[in-house]
Amino acid sequence: MDKVVLTSAQKEEVERQLKVFGRGVVEIIPEDEFRKKIEKSVITGKPLKVKLGMDPSAPDVHLGHTVVLHKLRQFQEFGHEIQMLIGDFTGRIGDPTGKSETRKPLTDEQVMENAKTYVEQYGKILDMKKAKLYYNSEWLKALSFEQVIQLAGQMTVARMLERDDFEKRYKGGQSISIHEFFYPLMQGYDSVALESDVEVGGTDQKFNLLMGRQLQEAYGQEKQIVLTLPLIEGLDGERKMSKSLHNYIGIDEKPNEIFGKSMSIPDELMIKYYKLATDIPLEEIAELEEGLNSGSLHPRDAKMKLGAKFVEMYHGKKEAEEAVQYFQTVFQKGSLPDDIPEVKWDGEKQIWIVDLLVELKLQGSKGEARRMIQNGGVKINTEKVTDVQMQVDIEAGLIIQVGKRKFVKIID
Repeated sequence: MDKVVLTSAQKEEVERQLKVFGRGVVEIIPEDEFRKKIEKSVITGKPLKVKLGMDPSAPDVHLGHTVVLHKLRQFQEFGHEIQMLIGDFTGRIGDPTGKSETRKPLTDEQVMENAKTYVEQYGKILDMKKAKLYYNSEWLKALSFEQVIQLAGQMTVARMLERDDFEKRYKGGQSISIHEFFYPLMQGYDSVALESDVEVGGTDQKFNLLMGRQLQEAYGQEKQIVLTLPLIEGLDGERKMSKSLHNYIGIDEKPNEIFGKSMSIPDELMIKYYKLATDIPLEEIAELEEGLNSGSLHPRDAKMKLGAKFVEMYHGKKEAEEAVQYFQTVFQKGSLPDDIPEVKWDGEKQIWIVDLLVELKLQGSKGEARRMIQNGGVKINTEKVTDVQMQVDIEAGLIIQVGKRKFVKIID
């Protein structure tokens, strides 16, 4: 990279960008090259190309995904170009990162439907009109077999087996399909095709992100910078936030659901959520942290503020205020909410409680309904249901509650 000379104003701008882009980042690889790219961009006025690859295997975006999206928005606010890459081709293989076995490939229809949902939900954080959207089938489909062999020649099997997930599966005698080795190669080749300057991703993606640097160098390009961001633990406080683990807060969930789930965030993770999943200034977060440590701020109040912020970010200020009011009415005062969903019942006048919960879509299966009753999570007219075999007499005005946030009122 050519040496650049900056004015005082340009130096200030570089430092300002570096400070913002460094917030919440685990690693910048390498930092000196990142500074040089920012300097060159400031002098020339040419924006950096900042890439995020998306493997559209699960369409619901949760707070864990938003960590990298907030980072992209920061780049976008400084005028840099966001490259949103839908892995419609790689999605047919599936990212083996963190997987203990080979994942089933997705169909074209599944990939495109999931990709559409991702884009819609990402628009709640990013200005998608300014972001550039790509599908990696555009260039990966066009590769000849000879070019694929050349691509594979840039990486050794020994290097691939250094990946933690591959290493564990190999030592554990679990199968690893050859095509899985191509996932990081294809992700790296995406950076070649897009001539990316920066790529962002979670710490679990570090191997794949660095592949982009290696392949760009092999193809005679300037190497991209890698920014890794931390993973957010889910509501269980232990494992990575994931829909499959049921420990997530989805940004497309209803306001009361987002707020209610936020009240379940473990106390010790609150500040991490504030720093990584909101845009609240660090100075304000530091004051909150000091208040929690000194005891002048109750964890419940800090969680309510956090939950309200999440609802405001993804639904609006009015909805956030209503969610707070709902929580205070239902859970702090022990009252029933005023806006209970009503369902007209046309079925039998007497029904097994388990069937009733499934019919009303308060539970997804009979097994889930049984467990919820056994755990004391079902009430009828505020009275807890203790008998799994209970037969319910259906009548107008009957109120069924499941858990803390699901209510249904039967009407004629």
